[in-house]
Amino acid sequence: MSEEFCAVAIMAKASVAGTVKTRLVPPLTHQEAAELNTCCLADIAANIAAAAELASLQGFVAYHPSGSERFFEDLLPDSFKLLPPKEPTLGRSLFHAARDLFAAGYGSVCLVNADSPTLPTQLLVETVRRLQEPGDRVVLGPAADGGYYLIGMKHFHQRLFEAIDWSTERVYRQTIARAREIGLPVATLAEWYDVDDEVTLRLLARELLSDQDATGPYNGGYTAPRTAAFLDTLAVTNSAFQHLLSARGNS
Repeated sequence: MSEEFCAVAIMAKASVAGTVKTRLVPPLTHQEAAELNTCCLADIAANIAAAAELASLQGFVAYHPSGSERFFEDLLPDSFKLLPPKEPTLGRSLFHAARDLFAAGYGSVCLVNADSPTLPTQLLVETVRRLQEPGDRVVLGPAADGGYYLIGMKHFHQRLFEAIDWSTERVYRQTIARAREIGLPVATLAEWYDVDDEVTLRLLARELLSDQDATGPYNGGYTAPRTAAFLDTLAVTNSAFQHLLSARGNS
């Protein structure tokens, strides 16, 4: 029965050059940024599938735009389901995804970004388990940029998606404030990071490439094999990315 499961949905855009990860251009080209988006999506989906071996969850992708179903069907594990788009903006997409998944009968809902391919599997498992505990709560995974990489709920709380300055460093703090307004307890996960600019692309390379620095700020994450392989290719074929790597020691 679906009420026994947590619906874990990736908030994702199809990989069309010029529309995804544009803040990574340069050092990447638009085509390379689109390919990186594909690799991240594939690894995040595989990570969720791995978490499903340890916790009761069902993987989804809340996708955009309409008409991109084939892209996701070809990319995702067979166990995943697609959640059709309603509105393109981030806040409204989160709102509709949460509402629709609860309406489908799932006992809890977790929405995950598409920018954290190395998110530790254990954080996904921990989220599902916290949502199985007695009492209402929201689970938040704070991102290093002031947003959140994950939000988990036991019930649909519309207020969590209202009066938020989306895509700013205030998102996490404002979401905490919205939860307090409605008396909703907050369970906080360990911080992780989104890959959405040069600094975090360098951080991803530091974490994944074969000469990674094990003393870096983020360790023990998912191996993200497809993303790692693509970064290895970029390290050979893209001179701007090579320059980014050479600057790692100064980051």
